[in-house]
Amino acid sequence: MLKDFTKETFDVVIQAGQSNACGRGFGKVAQSYQATDKVWYMEQDFTISIARELVDGNNIVGDFSLKFAEEYIKNGRKLLILRTAVGGTSFSGGHWGMKDVLYLQMMEMTKTALELNPVNKLVALLWHQGENDVVNDVTYEYYYENLTKLINSVRETFGEIPFIAGNFVLDDWMKDYPIGCVNVIKAQRDICAGIGKAAFVETDGLESNKINGNNDTVHFCREALNQLGIRYFNAYNSIK
Repeated sequence: MLKDFTKETFDVVIQAGQSNACGRGFGKVAQSYQATDKVWYMEQDFTISIARELVDGNNIVGDFSLKFAEEYIKNGRKLLILRTAVGGTSFSGGHWGMKDVLYLQMMEMTKTALELNPVNKLVALLWHQGENDVVNDVTYEYYYENLTKLINSVRETFGEIPFIAGNFVLDDWMKDYPIGCVNVIKAQRDICAGIGKAAFVETDGLESNKINGNNDTVHFCREALNQLGIRYFNAYNSIK
C-alpha cells in the first residue's frame, strides 16, 4: 500500500550541488548510518522513500546529509531530504542558473515537498558544489554573482532559510587547480559572511577516496562524508 505523505509532517532540507553532495565516498566508517522512518529522501523523480546509504556495485556510498539528519532528528522532528544534486554540474556548464534545468527542478521539488502538508517547513539549503566551475576557470565575480542569485531566489520564494556551503578536498585535488579553487572558495566564503544566516564549513582533515587505494582525489571518502555531515549540522545549529 502506498504511503500517504499528506498525513506526515516534515522539516525539509535541500541538498544541492554536484558529486560530493550526491555522495561519491567509499570505504570503511567508524559508524554506519542506520535507516529510520524519521528520515526520508525525495528523489528527482519525486518519489519518496526512507533514506539509506546507497549501493554502487559491491560498495556502500556515503552521503553527508544522512549524518546531518542523524543530529537533526534529535529535536523530535522528521526530516525530508530533497536530493537535487547531480554529479559534474556547474553554473558555467548551464545547470544551476536561473533558467537551467537543475535549478528549476530544485525549486519544483521544494514546492512539492512543502505542499504535501501545510505544516511542512523548509529549514536549510545544504550546498556543496564548485569543482566543475573550478575546472572551467570561472572568475570570482562570476561565481559570486551566480550563487548569490540562487540563494536569493530560494529565500525570496520560500523564506530566509539558513544556507551552508563547504570547502573542497584540501589535499591533492586543490593543488592541481590553485587559482580556480581560490576564486570559487573565496566567493563562497564571502557570500556566507555577507548574506546573513549562512555558514561556510571547512574540511581540514577530511580524506578523499585516495585513502581507498585509487586516484580519486576530488571526492571525499565515506568516513569523511560522515564527518562533513556533522560539521554541516554544527554550522546549521550555530546560525538557525
